[in-house]
Amino acid sequence: MPLSEEEERILSEMEERLIETDPRLVREVSETTVYTGPLRSIKWAVGGFVAGLLLMVTTLSTSPLLAFVGFLIMLGSALRLERNARQVGRTGLRQVADSGRTASLREAVGGAGGSIRDRMRERFRRGEDGRI
Repeated sequence: MPLSEEEERILSEMEERLIETDPRLVREVSETTVYTGPLRSIKWAVGGFVAGLLLMVTTLSTSPLLAFVGFLIMLGSALRLERNARQVGRTGLRQVADSGRTASLREAVGGAGGSIRDRMRERFRRGEDGRI
């Protein structure tokens, strides 16, 4: 069901007031998605895995204990990577990959343009077409 003109006006006023009173919140909400935290954690886990691998390879001949620490870092990073990949899920990873091909990484992670009102209108339009 589409919004009436009165409802659109009220929604516009609410959006303008929110932008005036707390622009930082508006920016933060518009740039954050469900995938933002887990994707950031995946990046850190990959970095930790690489760092652990480098530590293990470089210290294997000189200090087996440091090489083992590198292995433990790799193991912990791999477990964290797996946990966050499950949290994002196949659909989330596919969405990020598809978006990354056509848009910048920031847009793929959730900073897509458009106002709150435009996004709300799009959601209501999807309902009119019979799609859920």
